[in-house]
Amino acid sequence: MLRLAQAAVLCLVCGLAVSAQDNTAPPQPAQPVAPKSKGEDTSVQPPEDKRVFGVLPNYRTTENSIPFKRITAWQKVKIAAKDSFDWPSYLTGGLFAGLYQLENSNPSFGQGAAGYFRRFGTASGDQIIGNMMTEGFVPALIHQDPRYFRLSSGGGTKKHRLVYALESIVVARMDTGHKTFNYSEWLGNGIAASIGNAYYPDGRSASGTGQRLLIACSTDAFSNVLKEFWPDVKHWYKNRKHQEDPAPSPTITSAH
Repeated sequence: MLRLAQAAVLCLVCGLAVSAQDNTAPPQPAQPVAPKSKGEDTSVQPPEDKRVFGVLPNYRTTENSIPFKRITAWQKVKIAAKDSFDWPSYLTGGLFAGLYQLENSNPSFGQGAAGYFRRFGTASGDQIIGNMMTEGFVPALIHQDPRYFRLSSGGGTKKHRLVYALESIVVARMDTGHKTFNYSEWLGNGIAASIGNAYYPDGRSASGTGQRLLIACSTDAFSNVLKEFWPDVKHWYKNRKHQEDPAPSPTITSAH
């Protein structure tokens, strides 16, 4: 049940992100992009923010408007490693470990400090193994692109962008740019869920493995929604903060 609560929390955050767009000011015209030097690697577009809401790793996000260019197997593994070992991943693992402790998930782990750190290790392991499989090793082996191609505010209505973000959990691009089923997501998380049987003594069953797979894929779908709308939310927040700032007092000069 706690894993379902995890997905529900992420869903709530996504809903808040989308609903915030109703007050978003019209998008500003795009600034001209300075030409890059010949030595720069343009195959991986740096994300606007490395972390969504300062927490969710955002290294594999790129803009859909940029002409598609395949990335190497090494670049895929590098993206996966950044998403897996960035410090907020451990913070998230610690938070979920606390929730699992409160519910006494996996009772064989016990309580107290020992039980907490066991849950912290397994929660962090789920994230690291899942990311490395879905973003790195599996895409490298089957020649599929693990990146999320964000539509941004110019990519259609909010509803269209929401559907697009959720569909990305089942649709991905091959290295050729051709769209196909997202084998990396489901095969990678399936491998991670199966590996979890080694450290979840209370969940070594087909139903337990299947639940971990569905929760992992659902969590990734919600993450795509956050990545899609985060720049819009940030833009809305900056505009709102600017409107709330008091206007500077006019300077009055005395007449001579």
